[in-house]
Amino acid sequence: MNSFDYFAPDSLSEVFDLLSRYGDDAKLIAGGTALVILMRQNLVRPSAVVSLRRLRELGGIESENGGLRIGALATHREIEVAPLVAERARVLSETIRHVATIRIRNVGTLGGNLAHADPNQDPPATLIALGASVELASAQSTRRVPVDEFFTDYYETALQPGEVVTAIHVPGLPPRAGAAFSKFLPRTADDYATVSAAVVVTPDESGQKCQDVRIALGSAGSTPIRARQAEDALRGQDLTDANLRQAAAVAKTEVDPISDIRGSAEYKRDMAEVWVRRTLERALAR
Repeated sequence: MNSFDYFAPDSLSEVFDLLSRYGDDAKLIAGGTALVILMRQNLVRPSAVVSLRRLRELGGIESENGGLRIGALATHREIEVAPLVAERARVLSETIRHVATIRIRNVGTLGGNLAHADPNQDPPATLIALGASVELASAQSTRRVPVDEFFTDYYETALQPGEVVTAIHVPGLPPRAGAAFSKFLPRTADDYATVSAAVVVTPDESGQKCQDVRIALGSAGSTPIRARQAEDALRGQDLTDANLRQAAAVAKTEVDPISDIRGSAEYKRDMAEVWVRRTLERALAR
């Protein structure tokens, strides 16, 4: 690694001061599971590394209006085993369980996961399907950005200079809603997905028609993807096998994967259709 100054401030105001002082030459570190690798590969060469680990106000998992407020420094493992998460958003617990290995989950944080903006990671698709938002704070203000608008390009986000991810807000599931996450892993259990899918589907009172649906995919483009056209194809329709298949076929047209060691782009498009259909079926079964 290149040499750098290391800071471990005790307050957000100190963090903002450091970000103002060093600008683009500063990098924030929480769990470090992504940043340290990039630094060791000399892909990132900051002159200052600012640790957030002492900021207790950025941790914790709390109830919020029937949903959840998850502090940015909450680790994957904390979220995975939290009874409140299992009660309010079980699909998020299930998704987190698929992240890497338990050693990584014990250290990596949800806020860091989102800020890193790797389109192959698991939590973003589920957070998009759940309608979650990211809380961003700067020295001047605090704002929220829906997760489906947070990712702007490959490893790029809506974070502005001087901003810090402080929390993730997850609304409660609507009545009658079912949620599911699927991860297609042809290699090893701790690998990135060839494609992943997350779905929240809400039948109407009769249980026969789709009142609402949110569909998201990971490892299917330069960012996590919300399949809005597939949602439109199913919303208001009878929840028949034919309509689920049609929505999945539309989702295939919305992805833009790249070829890599986990499969060709064409294969990933085919798998996007397969796994959206299967995930819709699992969500409805719930």
